[in-house]
Amino acid sequence: MRGAKSSFLLINMKQIVLCFLFLGIIFFILSLTFSSSSSSTNTKVKLPKCPSNCNKIPLALSSALLHYATTNITPQQTSHEITLTARVLHRKSPCNFLVFGLGYDSLMWATLNYGGKTVFLEEDKNWIRQIKSEFPTLDSRHVAYDTKVRHATQLLTSSKSDENCYHIAHPMESNCTLAPKSVPSDVLDVEWDVIMVDAPTGYHDDAPGRMQAIYTAGLLGRWREEGDVDVFVHDVDRDVEDVFSKEYLCEGYMVEEVGKLRHFRVPSHRSSVGRIPFCPTTNVKN
Repeated sequence: MRGAKSSFLLINMKQIVLCFLFLGIIFFILSLTFSSSSSSTNTKVKLPKCPSNCNKIPLALSSALLHYATTNITPQQTSHEITLTARVLHRKSPCNFLVFGLGYDSLMWATLNYGGKTVFLEEDKNWIRQIKSEFPTLDSRHVAYDTKVRHATQLLTSSKSDENCYHIAHPMESNCTLAPKSVPSDVLDVEWDVIMVDAPTGYHDDAPGRMQAIYTAGLLGRWREEGDVDVFVHDVDRDVEDVFSKEYLCEGYMVEEVGKLRHFRVPSHRSSVGRIPFCPTTNVKN
């Protein structure tokens, strides 16, 4: 999620796109304000006097806009990939948004979910301290993983033959080897509306890989009381992200893929345990 240095032109293009994203959010908020004001005039409802700051851009939005307009450090995801998630957040926010990974794009994700609950899970304690020193308002938690990318094939084979990995249960009660072991219990108790899997590190053999993160996202979605969770998996051009997302988030639940970002919509299975399959037999894309 930290990414490499981009070319000057690419950096400027990303900054422009991000600025437009934030300006769109600001315009939406202000339009609601003007709409409410217009409605009250038409119906002649007398509203309390507006405080002096009620028509100002919220501090969180202006801070994010200023940051991304002036920094040369931009998110690893492309503008098209970011826009895919932003559309869902626009529809669902303010909502509960869980992000596996912490980086320079975290302020953007938290701001796009303005007014909602956004939590970041990160495996590197030093990285958490560094990002928190720059963005102290972000809610970030440390998570340790006991897997390695080099063991991914073996892990997939063993988990596919383990019925516990296809049993719908609370993440803390799952007996699957892929179940989360160090994710804070208060995080697992939340009914998340949107989940982004863009960590842990997965680009070399000794990295933890995203096997557990992907499985956990699917488990959290299926254990919801009702409704569904939109899950985004980044870097699906790599074998682990590609294979594990198809297996545990299900190809049948895949909605869209843009660049290296894949979008799934996983419905609640909680009230239908034993009546619907772990993965659908047909594609539910809509």
